[in-house]
Amino acid sequence: SSYHCSLLSSPPAVKCKTGPLDIVFVIDSSRSVRPFEFETMRRFLIDIIQNLEVGPNATRVGVIQYSSQVQNIFSLKTFFKQADMEKAINSIVPLAQGTMTGLAIHYAMNLAFTVQEGARPLHKKIPRVAVIVTDGRPQDRVTEVAAQARSAGIEIYAVGVQRADMNSLRAMASHPLEEHVFLVESFDLIQQFGKQFQDKLCASDICNGIDHGCEFKCVSTPGSYHCVCPEGQQLHADGKTCNSEYLGSHVDLVLVIDGSKSVRPQNFELVKQFVNQIVDFLDVSPHGTRVGLVQYSSRVRTEFPLNQYKTAEDIKKAVLKVEYMEKGTMTGLALKHMLEHSFSEAEGARPFSQNIPRIGLVFTDGRSQDDISEWARKAKESGITMFAVGVGKAVEEELREIASEPVEQHFSYSADFSTMTHIVDNLKIEIRSPCECEALVQFQSNTVGILENLTEKNILLGHQQGPGLSNSRCRIQMELGLFQLL
Repeated sequence: SSYHCSLLSSPPAVKCKTGPLDIVFVIDSSRSVRPFEFETMRRFLIDIIQNLEVGPNATRVGVIQYSSQVQNIFSLKTFFKQADMEKAINSIVPLAQGTMTGLAIHYAMNLAFTVQEGARPLHKKIPRVAVIVTDGRPQDRVTEVAAQARSAGIEIYAVGVQRADMNSLRAMASHPLEEHVFLVESFDLIQQFGKQFQDKLCASDICNGIDHGCEFKCVSTPGSYHCVCPEGQQLHADGKTCNSEYLGSHVDLVLVIDGSKSVRPQNFELVKQFVNQIVDFLDVSPHGTRVGLVQYSSRVRTEFPLNQYKTAEDIKKAVLKVEYMEKGTMTGLALKHMLEHSFSEAEGARPFSQNIPRIGLVFTDGRSQDDISEWARKAKESGITMFAVGVGKAVEEELREIASEPVEQHFSYSADFSTMTHIVDNLKIEIRSPCECEALVQFQSNTVGILENLTEKNILLGHQQGPGLSNSRCRIQMELGLFQLL
């Protein structure tokens, strides 16, 4: 999602009182930015800097401009007075060439944010923030280098003006995207937008100002905070302490299956068959594992909630009665439904205080027709462990956005038999207790057996390797709701 700018109130009189930052502005000065537009960008920078508390022990500021090359205007160690920074910004001569945004991010990561250039050492835990302001589509690749920068601890805000490409902004920015991606409709509005943007930079860090009592980590949110636990641990009912292991192998499991028209009726029957044979190996009971099923296309339908069926047999009968929806692919809407309805206590999800893991498995065969980022993030923040399985025309970027951390263990991007079974192995790892639970090991091997049997009986159709699939050891392309004949 993006922030579309409108006229905002005048800037606050009080300077930003947040803790110190190392902040570098990365400014697009390509030929598409007209001279009068660049002047408004200059004013944008100066307005923000004037409302920061700058100094060697406070916030440090650097500015670089880029076009077909990158130019350092001043580094984090150069100036500690606003007047000096303003003079340097007013002296910038635009480069007026191409738009090599990826090169600029690379420069920021490898030079601008080094200790030699004035960044504080990482062990001091001073936030490193890059603000990229651009008006166009990059002429080089940004996804990989931006991911490297974020992994290096740089928080990236992507501000697009006028002609900016939203997909590129989203590829660059830190998560959650709705807090780091902004689209300003014109250069005329960027100065007013700056007043709103500085509120983002100056948002108070509540965790640093109170005795939060979180055992592992405190996360600040606007006006509030909450505690989180390490991967594989859950928050106790007190909202502060973590348990060291999942209690047993019981879960609340919701399967979210793609019923769009690209799936085709014969393959949707395979979805149902596969779901039923998986259910055979789950310990389904009111106090054991609960299973819910959601189908989506242009709309979302709960086929049955977590609290409807108490036995595997009843679930299997219900699955057989599911009717194929056959329309669009609104994955974001499905995630919203899963979070707000499927995992509600009203529909059978057990309270967090019981420490029963909540697991969502999303299966899809194509690109979503709506935005998934907001609801994928909210699902994971709510404590749901998310798995994403996609095949054929599914988009890897979307699968990764849905999947929980570590992403590599929570998503599968292939119709190949050998990689399809990995998702079952990952699910086993996620819900087991520290002992290697026999039932779950059996669950994995039985699932492999199911798929092999379907293959041997020629129920699954073989066809050529699809685009974007790699490391294939088997030419059989499986399509189960998530799957589409190529």
